[in-house]
Amino acid sequence: MAGSGKSLPVPKTLLDKIIFAIRAQPPNSNPNGASRASIVKYLHSEFGVDAKSKPAPVKNAFKKGVEKGKLIQTGQSFRVAEDPIPEAPKVAKLKVEDLKVGDGATAEEGDTVVMKYEGKLDDGTRFDSSSNFEFTLGAGEVIKGWDQGITGMKVGGKRKLFVPSHLGYGKRGAAPEIPPNADLHFTVKLKEIR
Repeated sequence: MAGSGKSLPVPKTLLDKIIFAIRAQPPNSNPNGASRASIVKYLHSEFGVDAKSKPAPVKNAFKKGVEKGKLIQTGQSFRVAEDPIPEAPKVAKLKVEDLKVGDGATAEEGDTVVMKYEGKLDDGTRFDSSSNFEFTLGAGEVIKGWDQGITGMKVGGKRKLFVPSHLGYGKRGAAPEIPPNADLHFTVKLKEIR
């Protein structure tokens, strides 16, 4: 343990080394644990275990760990049975608020829609707007948040959309107006379906 003056005991068996390797992985939100590949890589770099030229002992140690109930396997990932399961991160969801429900036809996937919109960042900075923006709904021509948030809208309707980053431009952003990982706020009006 860091700062305690005590060093961790050196694992002796291959299974103990696998458990050590799993616990040494950077904390992540994967409730399934560490991947077999990352464990094998750690075993090689820290303990000199060569799983490429001699894969059987490592494979058997994984199997033995699962059979004894020391490891839990999900696909190609493993976690230590007695360790707590990490909590999955909360992923922001698309939020749709109808400001006015239209009285015209309902927009469905495959429809060509004409929108009036304004887009803003979290700080209120307007990054885009249009009076006649046309696209095919559900065809991937726009960000996912729009494909999902406009579906079901009626002509004449007006909505507010909160589009989390992963349904917008994600890690890459859309320079220079939209920075990486930006959540987006839109006010949209469905003018017509063509």
